[in-house]
Amino acid sequence: MIQSMTTFARCSDQGDWGTASWEIRVVNHRYFDCVFKIPEIFRPLESSLRLQLQQQLHRGRVDCSLRFNSSEQGEESFVLNTPLVRKLVDVVTEIKGYLPMSTIDPMKILSWPRVLQNPEVDLTLAQEMVLNLFGKTFAELISTREREGAVLDKLLKEKLREMLVIVGKVKNKMPQILINQRQKVVKRLEEVVASLDQSRLEQEIVYFAQKIDVTEEIDRLEAHSNEVLRVLSDKGAVGKRLDFLMQELNREANTLASKSVDIEITQLAVELKVLIEQMREQVQNIV
Repeated sequence: MIQSMTTFARCSDQGDWGTASWEIRVVNHRYFDCVFKIPEIFRPLESSLRLQLQQQLHRGRVDCSLRFNSSEQGEESFVLNTPLVRKLVDVVTEIKGYLPMSTIDPMKILSWPRVLQNPEVDLTLAQEMVLNLFGKTFAELISTREREGAVLDKLLKEKLREMLVIVGKVKNKMPQILINQRQKVVKRLEEVVASLDQSRLEQEIVYFAQKIDVTEEIDRLEAHSNEVLRVLSDKGAVGKRLDFLMQELNREANTLASKSVDIEITQLAVELKVLIEQMREQVQNIV
């Protein structure tokens, strides 16, 4: 089953260790590109999480963000960095020797960097819970990709069926178009030349018929369409293969339009190109 590349998942959890919330967002990208926005205390987990994502997502721009609040954080949990405060007071006291009238403002000392700190927290339990929550969020992301992939699969198959109907119409009309074009050529030549070399005339007609013959294009359109249907049933990442097939389909449709000598065939070729472009836009979102 194909999977959609553009997806989003969010999960939150709360426990004695605090609260955490993971968000994973994936958008279209030719290759795998991942960015983590997580607190520094959880940075050691990044490499293993990145590997897990790459093994299953294959392609896409992935943004992962973690919001974490320890249950011990808060106003009452501030810890005074006593060694630093003592050093600051010693410096201020020394300055006071030069400025006897000066006084120490405790608030200014408190505003000094690293004077107030959060207490150290045992992160063993928190890391375990963060990893479990990531697994839950990732599973939700995969589930969403599969659901959206099923919708894309249905849409692409509908477009392919419409394409094959149009190709069938072109195939059915070509024999009569060749006959009509032969009659037009003969009539025009008869108007120009009184006596014609019949063998020469037949050679010109055969040459013209070969120029406007689209049998190969029709065969390749059918073959590529059937290949797309086969690839849609494959497992794993098929987006690049489908993108290549869309390019081939578009090339055959362009050739069909350029060879057309009939307005109806031209219109059918335009319809084909519209369908192929609609499919190509959807294929860009397939892993």
